Amino acid sequence: MFAKAFRVKSNTAIKGSDRRRLRADVAAAFPGLGTDQVSVLVPGKEELNTVKLYAHRGDAVTVYVSGGNPILFELEKNLYPTVYTLWSYPDLLPTFTTWPLVLEKLVGGADLMLPGLVVPPAGLPQVQKGDLCAITLVGNRAPVAVGIAAMSTAEMLTSGLKGRGFSMLHTYQDHLWRSGDKSSLPSIAPLALDPPDLEKEESIMADPAMQEDLRCLTLEGEDENGEAQQQMCGRKSLSEASEDSNSRGLNPDPTDSRTLQEQMDELLQRCFLHALKCQVKKADLPLLTSTFLGNHMFSCCPKGRQLDIKKSSYRKLSKFLQQMQQEQIVQVEELSKGVESIVAVDWKHPRKGSILEGGEVRTIIINYAKKNDLVDANNKNLVKLDPILCDCILEKNEQHTVMKLPWDSLLTRCFEKLQPAYQVSFPGQEPIVKKGKICPIDISLAQRASNKKVTVVRNLEPYGLDPCSVASILQQRCQASTTVTPAPGAKDSLQVQIQGNQVHHLSRLLLEEYRLPRKYIQGLEKAPKPAKKK
Repeated sequence: MFAKAFRVKSNTAIKGSDRRRLRADVAAAFPGLGTDQVSVLVPGKEELNTVKLYAHRGDAVTVYVSGGNPILFELEKNLYPTVYTLWSYPDLLPTFTTWPLVLEKLVGGADLMLPGLVVPPAGLPQVQKGDLCAITLVGNRAPVAVGIAAMSTAEMLTSGLKGRGFSMLHTYQDHLWRSGDKSSLPSIAPLALDPPDLEKEESIMADPAMQEDLRCLTLEGEDENGEAQQQMCGRKSLSEASEDSNSRGLNPDPTDSRTLQEQMDELLQRCFLHALKCQVKKADLPLLTSTFLGNHMFSCCPKGRQLDIKKSSYRKLSKFLQQMQQEQIVQVEELSKGVESIVAVDWKHPRKGSILEGGEVRTIIINYAKKNDLVDANNKNLVKLDPILCDCILEKNEQHTVMKLPWDSLLTRCFEKLQPAYQVSFPGQEPIVKKGKICPIDISLAQRASNKKVTVVRNLEPYGLDPCSVASILQQRCQASTTVTPAPGAKDSLQVQIQGNQVHHLSRLLLEEYRLPRKYIQGLEKAPKPAKKK
């Protein structure tokens, strides 16, 4: 349900009467929780918010957030715990176990099929069709998913553990988990009565064939259009693998503000260039493109990331290699019918797409002009334009009329031809680089129908700020209601609305606590003027 990004409709503090009603609903839905445990889960005085959102398929969901983490979500009047809650109460639901390799499929939106279950010595828990269940991994009692049983335990055993076992609602690492503090999966030791066979587990996970079989477990999920699809266990040829680009999904960097497609494009080119530079030798050519992908590019993928060409803008390896051929990095030919090979590599080709600062651009242009004797001998302030510079910076009607340019005009034109980019750095994290110009945080005042003023804040996401978290902080400090809604005219962006003129509070939060440079914030001058003393 939360495998893809959801849209937040509102985020408000829960009322006292609703808090009491929620506590009663939790006690009724989860009778295994004692009164004290319910009071801890739904605190009496601590911050507790109600977030109304729409899942990517249009389902209306209510999420209850405590301490910055989603603890429960409600769908069609049914209450479900999140993994954050289950980590505190691992025995709250009947628990079924699967292999670690299956987790990535569940995170991607797949349902859990019965062949993926690990049957403990004591047997499977007794459940009925429609019961709420938790899913754990071998050797760890910390739940990684919440789902609905598609059949009873008796029916599972009668089927020989074949078919759909559980419809997944929420998993560790999905977008609902990401809306919290993104805590890592804790390690909760198995019960003493049910010790894991660690020796057997290690031998299984070390077997490449078994790993491949686990990846090919029959899993059902959704395709990009939300349609049901089924991935059946089976082997593929290398040529098929090169076109399908492997069935593994992308593990995106949660701190990266780029889209999944942009991240995959960058990862694809990174693995491609790394493989050419560090693994492929001239003696290896000609090299089957499928072999290049399977034996070289995949092995160059950074730890924790997974290369999936289908999630890139190219969709197929052949299209990506066509682009690399157009850039004259490699030469690809069809040596036999239907089979393409890399037959040549330009090892000295300058790599494109790198991020350059202004000073680096100036140095490159100056060195190029000097190296090719383009500085005018009679006037050192002028640069002669060779064919390469003409193609780079001149318009068509200037090609035969402009022969020289002053240094400042040459540099200005070069900068105008480059695609702008920006870099955002956070303490303890790798800098985030993104194409385009960064928009400043926009603070504005609006008048509502009730003649009340509201403060509206937009463009928080590029600076690593979560609109829901900012709204929660301002709600407490301003003692005013806040809402988080989609920003008009902006794709996948949210805006925060605070009742009243709260620019002073925003100024202190953004400038003093988050330490953002003032030049990236517009609208601070709209703070209320201090009253004049008589």
